Amino acid sequence: MTRDRTGEFSKRRRTSVKQRNYLIITVIAVLILLPTVLLARPVWETRSRTQSSSSTSGAYCSANHNVGRLSMPVTNMGFFGHGLDGMFSRDCFTGHVIVPCEYPKGSYNIYMTTGSIWVGAVVNRDTLVSTGHDGVGWSEEFHPDVSPFGDMIYRSTLDPTSPRFENAVSEQDYIAVFSDTCTDCPGIRSDRFDSRPHRPLHIEIVQRSYAWSYSYSQDFILFDYTIKNIGHQRLREMYIGIFIDGDVFTNLPMSNSDYGRDDLCGFRKYQPAWYMKDPCPVDSDLVNMGWTADNDGDLYRPQKYAWLPHITGARIIRTPGDSLTFSFNWWSTNWWLSSMDFGPQARATYRDLGFGNLGTPWGDRNSYHFLRNGERDYDQAMIGTIGQLDATWVPPPAQWIDSIIAGVDSRYLLSVGPFSLDPGQTLPLTMAYVAGMRFHTDPYNHNNLPLYPERWYERVHFDSLSTNATWAEWIYDNPGVDTDSDGYAGEFTICNLGDDSSLMCDTLIDTSADPDTNYVTCWWEYGAPDTVWRKGDGIPDFRGAAPPPNPSTYSFINQHGDTLRGLRAYPEVGRIRLVWNGAMAETTIDAFTREYDFEGYRVYIARDDRVSSYSVVASYDRENYNRWEWSYEVKRFILRAPPFSLIELRCMYADSCNDTTWFPEQYPRTRPLVILGGPKNDDKVFYFEPQDYNRSVLANDPVHATSSIKKVYPNAPQPQFVDPDSIAIYFPRRDDTLYFTEDGYIKYYEYEYTFDQLLPTVPYYMNVTAFDYGFPELGLPGLETNPALLPKTAYALPASDKIAEKGLKTFVYPNPYRLDGDYRDHGFEARERWHVPPNKTRLIHFANLPPRCTIRIFSLDGDLIRELDHNYDPNDYLANHDTWDLINKNLQLVVSGLYYWTVEDDQGNTQIGKLVIIM
Repeated sequence: MTRDRTGEFSKRRRTSVKQRNYLIITVIAVLILLPTVLLARPVWETRSRTQSSSSTSGAYCSANHNVGRLSMPVTNMGFFGHGLDGMFSRDCFTGHVIVPCEYPKGSYNIYMTTGSIWVGAVVNRDTLVSTGHDGVGWSEEFHPDVSPFGDMIYRSTLDPTSPRFENAVSEQDYIAVFSDTCTDCPGIRSDRFDSRPHRPLHIEIVQRSYAWSYSYSQDFILFDYTIKNIGHQRLREMYIGIFIDGDVFTNLPMSNSDYGRDDLCGFRKYQPAWYMKDPCPVDSDLVNMGWTADNDGDLYRPQKYAWLPHITGARIIRTPGDSLTFSFNWWSTNWWLSSMDFGPQARATYRDLGFGNLGTPWGDRNSYHFLRNGERDYDQAMIGTIGQLDATWVPPPAQWIDSIIAGVDSRYLLSVGPFSLDPGQTLPLTMAYVAGMRFHTDPYNHNNLPLYPERWYERVHFDSLSTNATWAEWIYDNPGVDTDSDGYAGEFTICNLGDDSSLMCDTLIDTSADPDTNYVTCWWEYGAPDTVWRKGDGIPDFRGAAPPPNPSTYSFINQHGDTLRGLRAYPEVGRIRLVWNGAMAETTIDAFTREYDFEGYRVYIARDDRVSSYSVVASYDRENYNRWEWSYEVKRFILRAPPFSLIELRCMYADSCNDTTWFPEQYPRTRPLVILGGPKNDDKVFYFEPQDYNRSVLANDPVHATSSIKKVYPNAPQPQFVDPDSIAIYFPRRDDTLYFTEDGYIKYYEYEYTFDQLLPTVPYYMNVTAFDYGFPELGLPGLETNPALLPKTAYALPASDKIAEKGLKTFVYPNPYRLDGDYRDHGFEARERWHVPPNKTRLIHFANLPPRCTIRIFSLDGDLIRELDHNYDPNDYLANHDTWDLINKNLQLVVSGLYYWTVEDDQGNTQIGKLVIIM
């Protein structure tokens, strides 16, 4: 059986007399094995379709959100979690292969394969539902328009000079538009319940999805939907739902994956308000979130990389109105045994689904019932508590309780409504798909089910999921921010902490005396009760606290019209010099905290592009200190303010601002600073800690240096005014060599670091990150840009201009290439593709190449084995290098032998060499 391009199964058989007996045997075998095959199908498989933008086909597109720790594909067909072609999808912007929802990114552990928006309504007397993916019959009823009208849009805040920066919200925005009006597009199936073709609601949906890489926002993706009635009929009793098929499995080779058939799911209406400061009232937040996790995290596996301890969930953050009916329904589909096709149904809203099952809502009418039934199903882990005489719920089949509690292929549907939508009107819906770390920590906890679910819940951990779900809402709508300036900034709680007073100090300077006689006057200033903002004003912000701009992600235009990059690399033999400009990093106001919160830089290097591979080799940060204050109410030290500089602390607590004998390190936690006689006759107790490491003396001062980072121009003056939004045009005199380099960089913000003793034969991934000091009021730690985001990749070999200048010749390595060379084990091969078999990761390297050339490999007989087109910008750090994977032009691995190679540049100059392969 093969799939054609529309995904339909087509049978290609020969029916000759000679084969007829074989055909009968084959049919019998298929009938016997088909249930097993379907039950064992990889759950990510969907119909293949061409991502075309032709006039006869929709502009189908898959794109991957991969800047954060949660990596997830999205499409312009109303579904997300996997691409258009399942495991073989490619990102239509990058061309890279994308896999289903992966967490953490790069782990090959899948936490969801299919998510989709569902919309149901009554049109005249007809009940209709349109789905991006129904999870059962694979009916995909949303499709994009032809190109360019249906093209997906990509935007990003990473590079302010890029055309994609305009109107960008996050580091990775994807905007898709699709409608349900096509009735014969690929993937559409007939209604199984009513045996009729797809009937559209005539709606158009704009889907905007946003992702960030920051520490507090890297574990969720926000989806913002706008639903428009483009038909001529009013949509009555309309409900909107988010369907999740949250399969949890590992996709690593030889992992014996169960493909998500042992999962548990559930629903959380409330979660603890973890951000509330003691002794504020202990409170909870309404979240209405569905979740899915592996039944036990597979913590019994000896391979730790195959563990699945985490959790993901969907949370609806914004609805079109208040006082709506909210429903949560879960079920498990069974294709062959209707009694095991199960999902909870309340007795009050019970519906005969028409196929002898209690679970899967086949067809529009059943799907609409699930959208509107108002049920909030009990968690899957609680199924053992539902007895045969339960007054609320239809009892589950007793013979299947153990199987269901052991974990099944669970799906769920979150939905809200009802609404009415007239022609031309729109409705909004905002949803977050959220991940949380370390839900499972006890490999034996599953033994508590089904008899002791309370014990099971005591031993799982929703903390990380709860924190990330709250941050998703706060980014959508910033708490305490009056976005529309109407005087309302959101919901808050007033906490009377009792000791919210501050010691205020002022330095009185006697200009007629010696500076050492200056003295400090201090007084107690009574503070107001602490206000904790919990929610925003209801107007979307889609803005969060961000680290300072990463030097590798921004660029600007100089006076000659050239694009200047913030981070540059200058490779040589055995060393690479990294230079960056920090003008934007050091002068940008955080959009969330509204403060200049730049703290410092870190320099990273790695041998591959995985985040875990990066190591810090140098750092610089400003000298400042956190002041921890003892709270008599909560009986612990708390952090209430941003870091203080040394001079600020001396002015507050030393004998004078010029007291060079006073240092914060003199008052650690074990020997704090005590100021007697507070406003309530209680002492004020503080201790101090450095913010980061206070490596504030650069290597330009070799005697006192605490950092190995240097300033390129240590004597350059600091410009008095820097406008990061218009840095290319703000300064009227770009030719002022006192402030600017010849290229147009501001000298004061130019830094450098040199990597020495590098191997010239391997690539290095290098980056410089900027970080801030965080947001103590919300317990937000310092934020740092992702070191794996837009790194510079280079070999420690001469750059292209040096190769041409010195007339260096191309060379090949390893030569000879030996099968027994253990290149993979020594880290020279498969650094980025460690999961790929060795015969697909072999490499022969060509170095000192011209930027544009053609590489050809020949046999001794002169037969062309392989031709490689090497076409790079001369400024690209990889323009001097290329690789051959030992695969010939017929896609076969080459054999042992002596080969010749040629390199012909774009001027017709040719170099010739030979290489030996010993297999």
